[in-house]
Amino acid sequence: MNRKTALITGASNGIGYELAKIFAKNGYNIIAVSRGEEKLNKACEELRKSGTEIFSYPADLSNYDDIESLKKRIDSESLSINAMVINAGQGLGGRFIGGTELSKELNLIRLNIDSYVHLSKVFLPELIKNGGGHVLMTSSVSGTSPIPFEAIYGASKAFVNSFFWAIRNELKGQGLNMTLLMPGATQTNFFNNAGQANTKVGASQPTTPEEVAERAWYALMSGHEYVYGSDDAEHEGDILNRIQSESQKAQRHRLISEPDSAGQ
Repeated sequence: MNRKTALITGASNGIGYELAKIFAKNGYNIIAVSRGEEKLNKACEELRKSGTEIFSYPADLSNYDDIESLKKRIDSESLSINAMVINAGQGLGGRFIGGTELSKELNLIRLNIDSYVHLSKVFLPELIKNGGGHVLMTSSVSGTSPIPFEAIYGASKAFVNSFFWAIRNELKGQGLNMTLLMPGATQTNFFNNAGQANTKVGASQPTTPEEVAERAWYALMSGHEYVYGSDDAEHEGDILNRIQSESQKAQRHRLISEPDSAGQ
């Protein structure tokens, strides 16, 4: 049987790993991409237990050359992609002035914005050439609101949202089924890695990555344009963030994202 192949970034843990499990369970071979080689190899060992073929491709997607090398390696091994999940990203919490470091902010932009553009530019033409396929982009409910103390992260996700809707419209009729995933707070290492474990939002992560992945898979395969990671995230994104002003949204989110707000 000819199995389809899915390219999934950020596949070593969290939502990306759970999505890789679902794709594998549903008959896809997986090209798993992530930054940490040891962690990625461990994840791929688990994924192979499903009986599918797993290709482990370590890459730092904040690095331009790593993405170019990824594309060349996939081409050299004659792997044909039928689905792509652009999921790898990172957060960063703290005060923009007097808190966060510029080098970390610029690296976040390279991963959360540059890599989405770069991966789309080099892999979407192949999907179209192959007759179409499925494309899932992981953004965040944070992309629908200004996020004080996560200013760069929130802005990067707002970019992803705008970018997704624009190219989705451009590519109508080309055989691509494109879905935008916008999780809310999820039980992953995201907030610890972002330095936000001491915030209200970081201390309360009600949704599991398995739940988010299941919702994303259903939405992608049933042709939904976008999906939130939970009912709470959907209420925030589609109701509160549509009716409130940018200033109101920023103030509402400040209450849960300000450093040390977890104990308040």
